[in-house]
Amino acid sequence: MIYVYNCYAGTHSSALAAAYHLNKIPRDRTPTKEEILTIDIFNKLTSKDMGKLIYHGNDESNHPVYTVGRGNSKAVVPALSGLVDILHQHGQTDEKVIFSNASPTVPLAMTFGGLFSRRLKIDFIGVPLLIKGAKQAYDDIAKLVEKTKEVAATTENQVEVLDNKEFEAIQ
Repeated sequence: MIYVYNCYAGTHSSALAAAYHLNKIPRDRTPTKEEILTIDIFNKLTSKDMGKLIYHGNDESNHPVYTVGRGNSKAVVPALSGLVDILHQHGQTDEKVIFSNASPTVPLAMTFGGLFSRRLKIDFIGVPLLIKGAKQAYDDIAKLVEKTKEVAATTENQVEVLDNKEFEAIQ
């Protein structure tokens, strides 16, 4: 089983989801500013990193967890999913791959925080908004990760793409 969390830039909501999945941030409470900022790639990627699969570690069941930034492309996840299908068809792998979209959890504060920090390079405005947004989104991110794990454990499909629309943040 391979998990791939994806979002627009790959550096905020998907990074939080991967950290939660791997128990790198608390499960029993909302993480602190310091805990959020110590997530390996949180707010550190640039547009040059979009489309790159980034490995974060193996979970408690020894399943690898990755993230990827999609940018504006609607083709990245289908292309990756198609590639995995080809590998399955040719007997190159028998791993299940779960693609889970973390974007629906993103609140307005995180959207503007990413814009100010990553795009405009104005961290003194962007980072506080990102922290606020990460805290606002945390419960939904936790639920999204738990849903992702549940689907992974029960699906018969070799490739599963979760859009997670039910987690759309209230703006």
